[in-house]
Amino acid sequence: METASKRNWFAYVDFALRSFVAGGVAGMCAKTSVAPLDRVKILLQAHNIHYKHLGVFKTLRHIVHKEKFPALYKSNGAQMVRIFPYAAVQFMSYEQYKKLMTNLLGQQSHVSKLIAGSCAGVTAVTCTYPLDMVRARLAFQVTGEHVYTGIRHTMRTIFHQEGGYRALYKGFSPTILGMIPYAGLSFYTFERLKLLLLEHFPSWCGSTNHSGTGLILNVPSKLLCGGFAGALAQSISYPFDVARRRMQLAEMMKEGHKFRYVSCAIKQAPLVTLSAACLGGNDFLTLICNMIFFTFKPGDFCFVVEIRK
Repeated sequence: METASKRNWFAYVDFALRSFVAGGVAGMCAKTSVAPLDRVKILLQAHNIHYKHLGVFKTLRHIVHKEKFPALYKSNGAQMVRIFPYAAVQFMSYEQYKKLMTNLLGQQSHVSKLIAGSCAGVTAVTCTYPLDMVRARLAFQVTGEHVYTGIRHTMRTIFHQEGGYRALYKGFSPTILGMIPYAGLSFYTFERLKLLLLEHFPSWCGSTNHSGTGLILNVPSKLLCGGFAGALAQSISYPFDVARRRMQLAEMMKEGHKFRYVSCAIKQAPLVTLSAACLGGNDFLTLICNMIFFTFKPGDFCFVVEIRK
């Protein structure tokens, strides 16, 4: 009995560690692949004076012309420091929340996946939010007008000049409000699409797992499901993303005093700005990012949702 208990414990630790590492690597690959578009999104969301009059692709060209090609990846180092623990915690906690919700609500409950995804997203963003703040500040800087010199300097400056630990969590409220539908819907939509494809199109979308006991999605199907799930979820939660960025970058903006509270940040940004200004480019960014994110998700290394033969 004790030996079986030890085996279960080691299996759980092994699963958790592999989920952590695989989730982190998946997040780093996904975010690096879309880093230029991610920087463009931040510049346009907060109306950087050099780029606010441009569209997505014109901004990309203007960055290369004004700041040189490496500037497209500005703040990607801070993003990598943030994204590994973020993605790792999100995927690892998602599995734990899913097990908990399944025990409470039953195996077939769709609500359990939605709640598990939302809880996982909130857990991950709470653990890594100060790094997201730092990354946004570094990405918003334009070459020749630098205020911050690196991750440590940014964090120290915000802490000492803007109000201590609370300053590192500016924009946290709209982040949580947006994360609940975003993370819940992205995980839920991916899971539902996965089961739908494996049930109705197993020969086109499925491949046999290593143990030969069930089916897993093939790579093209994962790309399709991940991209669609992410784009749908991000489109719904996008207004909160704009409000978060404007609150995070308020100190770097001319009229930053208007964006210090959630209600002000949303009120000062017209609906068309919240919904459409960057949404086309953002949906493309999220599409690519989630295609990679879900394709290399920990499930490939740790578990398989099987359809028994």
